[in-house]
Amino acid sequence: MVKTKTKLATIAVTFLAAITLAGCSNNSSSESSSAAVKMQTAYKNPDKTDKSATKNGTLKLALVNNAPFQGITDPALAPNESDNQAFAPGGQGNLFNVDKNYKIVDGGMANQKLDRKAKTATITLRSNAKWSNGSPVTAKDIEYAYEVLGNKDSTSQQYSSDYENIEGMAEYHAGKADTISGITYPDGENGKVAVLHFKKMAPSMKFAGNSYIWDYVEPYEYIKDVPIAKLASSEQIRKNPIFTGPYKLDKVVEGESTSWSPNKYYYGKKAQIGHITINVVSMNNIDKALQSKKYDSVVPSGAGSLGGTDYKNLKNIKDYTMVGQPAFTYSYFAFNLGHFDTKTGKNVMDPNKKMANKNLRQAMMYALNVDQVTKKFGNGIKQRANTLLPPIFSKYYDKSAKGYTLNIKKANKLLDEAGYKKRNGSKWRSDPKGKPLTIYFGAMTSSATTEATYQDYLQQWHKIGLNVKYTNGKPMEMNSFYDTLQKPSQSKMDIWLGAWSTSSEPTETQLYGDTAPFNYGHFVTKKNSELISAMNNSASWNDKTRTKVFKEWQNYMNSQAGVVGEQFSYNWQPVNNRVKGFDFGPANNEFYSDLTLTSSKLK
Repeated sequence: MVKTKTKLATIAVTFLAAITLAGCSNNSSSESSSAAVKMQTAYKNPDKTDKSATKNGTLKLALVNNAPFQGITDPALAPNESDNQAFAPGGQGNLFNVDKNYKIVDGGMANQKLDRKAKTATITLRSNAKWSNGSPVTAKDIEYAYEVLGNKDSTSQQYSSDYENIEGMAEYHAGKADTISGITYPDGENGKVAVLHFKKMAPSMKFAGNSYIWDYVEPYEYIKDVPIAKLASSEQIRKNPIFTGPYKLDKVVEGESTSWSPNKYYYGKKAQIGHITINVVSMNNIDKALQSKKYDSVVPSGAGSLGGTDYKNLKNIKDYTMVGQPAFTYSYFAFNLGHFDTKTGKNVMDPNKKMANKNLRQAMMYALNVDQVTKKFGNGIKQRANTLLPPIFSKYYDKSAKGYTLNIKKANKLLDEAGYKKRNGSKWRSDPKGKPLTIYFGAMTSSATTEATYQDYLQQWHKIGLNVKYTNGKPMEMNSFYDTLQKPSQSKMDIWLGAWSTSSEPTETQLYGDTAPFNYGHFVTKKNSELISAMNNSASWNDKTRTKVFKEWQNYMNSQAGVVGEQFSYNWQPVNNRVKGFDFGPANNEFYSDLTLTSSKLK
């Protein structure tokens, strides 16, 4: 899925900071395929806007998922990308505007000023920033977001050790302090300025989605009486949430749909469409739903909601225009290598784990023919992932890395050398101690083509003599899949296929750091920690040095095979021709406000 390290790159303004779990669908992608490069990030509809249609009309969007969304509106607490999609028109309290490179610029709900010498970030809210209930956004709302993120009892998975560069955050996170000493308010809690005091500054701070400065605010006055541990299940978050974006929530049907109308308190460009509805549509039904014109489009997603088979079915759909861009998403294989120690707040590798042997992990990756699968089902918009960094990060992505291509001979050799052999006439290899070996593969229910891909992977592993079976005997519903993975110590999945919708800033602390809750495989080594730390040390203010570190990290992770990329994604969707102003490029910080309708009915 994803967890949002999310960039929530869905729309630059909607999600810029969190990491999210992406539901594993048939969506993957390529940054260079013939189909993809023909798409533009914006649809320039020349039709004149019909003011009556826009004022009274309804923009109908589909949220593509095989599972219901959970209904958690808070970006710090949302469990996956589908929750962020379901509540995207509300803006969810994001602070900053960005340019085409996701660099933070002035003009958003707040401006940011970095002072490397003083080691501070000053965040200044605009004077007219308000929540959708009319209450002002304050400096305390900035600070309280860090309390929700770092509280020791919080259910957030966005926290990582990078946030402990804020003075006092480590003490607060450990429960040794009631407040975060390094966040101050020059003009008081109810003022418009918050200053973050850091132990060190990092080059990633210039970009939205970094793991040092959280991009969102929390409505302190509205939620202050709810214990942070219970916030995700509270009425304020699930039933009557408030937002800072262009639309306010009118209705939510649990797990199924959300309805929206313009937020009169929004500080920015006023919403121009009278109503927006978002409905969950399964992966197997979305193509027919669009072909029959039930929806204007799908909710833009950093994960990408539509994939190769959808593209084949929809590329020539009448009265729709294709829009797309490289995604922040990638799917990956991960191995269960340890556990999360809730006392220390750290991931711990266990040398006695079933998948601890690197030869075994590498062999399983060499057994797969991801290139062939991608070609068969990708229809021109997928590519095999050769690293754990998507090509959209062109400066840091290592296109020369080989990753894992099919090599059955090498796979068998690796297993033989490590002592995984067939004994006593068995068709399956046993472990080096001679004990029977069964490996459990976790995967999410998905489209027919994606589940066919799962079967191909199982067959390939069987070819090298490994007895690999589905966890629970079949693919799992998405929420159950992640509920299992998120347990501090789980033994039901030895290897799984998931996906990330990453942040718009590629530092890896929140996904693969030693304190990262998202590090579900618990891969932790001294070298990995050193490389991740080096991504934001003083030397990495020099971008050539930073680029070198990122490429070294990608190759190191490939060599260890604790987590291995499967496919990169292209983010695309058809947009009905009655929609005007559709532009989900990163520099468009008013995505939902720009949308208008040229007719009251879908064309």
